[in-house]
Amino acid sequence: MNSIDKQQQEDNLANLVGGDAVEKIRELANKAKTCFFCTHATTQTPFSTRPMAVQKIDDSGVFWFLSSNDSHKNAEILQDPSVQLFFQGSAHSDFMTLYGHATISQDKAKIKELWEPLMKTWFTEGEDDPRISVIRFVPEDGHYWDTKHGAFVAFAKQVTGAVLGKTLDDSIQGSLKV
Repeated sequence: MNSIDKQQQEDNLANLVGGDAVEKIRELANKAKTCFFCTHATTQTPFSTRPMAVQKIDDSGVFWFLSSNDSHKNAEILQDPSVQLFFQGSAHSDFMTLYGHATISQDKAKIKELWEPLMKTWFTEGEDDPRISVIRFVPEDGHYWDTKHGAFVAFAKQVTGAVLGKTLDDSIQGSLKV
């Protein structure tokens, strides 16, 4: 238990499993819309990290991204499919990290499903661009840090706690096991 948690007057730990974990993952990832996508997650080399837009999160918690098939990221996934994602949905809450495995495909139906016109910035030939690939990321576990009642209540509790000299924190955190 962290020292700040010992001062907590409320329970601030909620480990989530299965459907509850998927629900929290979808909630926080949808708030952020983008993540830091890290490859080399289990090797002894430093992470390779880049921002990525989440194209879709399906009902089972699987993430879908579009990527260039000639990118370093794709080559790194082929060497080591272990990936870590980092999310930040707002300045003070909605944080999450996920660990899992990624696979790459050229599934034309999935590309069509995920395609957005703005993607033409990177894939100039449109959804039929031969460089487009699909990355499927399956989360296995992770951790989240959030507020229980939203930013306004969290801020009010912090201000009240500072005035009273008490730890009145509206945070909640826990592990995520899909």
